[in-house]
Amino acid sequence: MALYEWRGRNKRGEAVQGQLEAMTEGGVADQLSAIGVAPVHIALAPVAEEGQAEGWLDRLTRKPVVPEDIMVFSRQMYTLNKAGVPILRAFAGLQASATKPAMVEMLKDMRASLDQGRELSAAIARHADLFGAFYIAMIRVGEMTGRLTEVFLRLNEHMEFERDVRERIKQAVRYPIFVLVAMAIAVVILNIFVIPVFAKVFAGFNTQLPLITRGLLAFSGWMLAWWPLLLALVFVAVVLVRGYLRTPEGRYRWDARKIKLPIVGDIILKATLARFARSFALSSQSGVPLVQALTVVAQTVDNAYIGGCIEEMRDGIERGESISRCAAATGVFTPVVLQMIAVGEETGELDALLFEIAGMYERETDYSIKGLSAAIEPILLAVIAVLVLLLALGVFLPLWNMGQAALGKGGG
Repeated sequence: MALYEWRGRNKRGEAVQGQLEAMTEGGVADQLSAIGVAPVHIALAPVAEEGQAEGWLDRLTRKPVVPEDIMVFSRQMYTLNKAGVPILRAFAGLQASATKPAMVEMLKDMRASLDQGRELSAAIARHADLFGAFYIAMIRVGEMTGRLTEVFLRLNEHMEFERDVRERIKQAVRYPIFVLVAMAIAVVILNIFVIPVFAKVFAGFNTQLPLITRGLLAFSGWMLAWWPLLLALVFVAVVLVRGYLRTPEGRYRWDARKIKLPIVGDIILKATLARFARSFALSSQSGVPLVQALTVVAQTVDNAYIGGCIEEMRDGIERGESISRCAAATGVFTPVVLQMIAVGEETGELDALLFEIAGMYERETDYSIKGLSAAIEPILLAVIAVLVLLLALGVFLPLWNMGQAALGKGGG
């Protein structure tokens, strides 16, 4: 294949240009026609010299492919498949219209895989770190069942829901995190710059200071004397914790505990179960066998503990037990959800009821997220009040005692 430069006009009459790979100029013209571009000029692109190659700084500052890019890709593939555009032409058009270099490289690699005769799922599997096991499995099912267009639409909707949940959680915790960071900075400034000044003043009192004041002075002195060691300990602790959480045992234990945390644990559990129900319903509706669907879904819930429960469900189904009995054995579903699963299993409408369960968990998650800030604010206010009270008592109580002593001495 050769690289061609082209110029043309789109359906709105606007001038566009770019580069495409093809065997001949006619191949470039066919690709442009497939995306609605009327070619005006097509010519071989000049061969880039090594000095003109992309530098290391460009690669370092290159924007990576993010989930939003994959979501847009899914929507575009759905539209192109629905319009009857062949896969190779669809990828050529997407590559020509992509503006992010990382996305162009990914589409180019996938298109080269398709040119070599590989299936679309195999081409996507070369970038499993970006698409994930669930996405690849769904594409494979779409190829086997001939419902690839519908699968792309479902994947787009699924990714939109996950993005919406992530954005709502970020919005809810943004204010509490900002307050906590501001409090930490304030404590550090007070201990380094403010309290040492008062310590010099208190040193001239020649009297025993209150317990709170002595505690504040001791803590400030300790921070000033040992701050390098403190920073080193914090760094080492962060590295050790992150390393432990990367291990299977560490991640499993943390995922099992975080769903039991106060306030946020219930939100994490409901959001995870909503993702499970929607992914399971989507897999089952697309024709994936139950055992295979549960195997894939267990890898997509982003929680090792819940994933282990789903794998227990899969093992129970392999032994011939019912879905409702296996779901009840996990201990993570509510009685209402278990009843809906049992009804869906009996009536053969499990897919529809799983979507209902997903919708119910999504609504509960949304309601809990909206009340997250309201639940955290009283705790933050209480912490701030305690800190202010300690600082006020520790700093001003000796001054108050000195003033009272001076008044009493003067009155005598």
